[in-house]
Amino acid sequence: MITDIIIAMLWSISPFGEAKVGIPYAIFKDANIYVTFICCFLANVLVFPIMTFFLDYLNKHLLRWNFYKRSAIKVARRVKTGAGSGISKYGFYGILIFVMLPIPGSGVYAGSIAAYLFRMPYKTAFLANTIGIFFSCVLVLGMTLAAYHGIN
Repeated sequence: MITDIIIAMLWSISPFGEAKVGIPYAIFKDANIYVTFICCFLANVLVFPIMTFFLDYLNKHLLRWNFYKRSAIKVARRVKTGAGSGISKYGFYGILIFVMLPIPGSGVYAGSIAAYLFRMPYKTAFLANTIGIFFSCVLVLGMTLAAYHGIN
């Protein structure tokens, strides 16, 4: 069980799924739902400070390389296109709802980039991302449990 929780936490911190993959993985491996929820939620919350550090300190050094610069511009355009109007109009609640949606492309990675691009204050962005992650985890847990009990 511990191995499954650790793998679920790694999925939750990765940009390839976040808690949207970590929670279902652990539930279908018969891990405790409460431990799964807390561990995956906390792992997903860790993404925001990591991304903020990356964007504030490492990004400016990496922009010297053309491949990175092209990729960064492409990601920034996608985030601004996907979340731009809602975030510029609704600010805190725009980030919260954008992060909360359990769909591909909307999560704490994109929410962190959007908050950075729109120069949202750190504490406000962290709170919006954390609340959005919480509601996303609740939705994913509910849908996963419904599917899991529908199968068994």
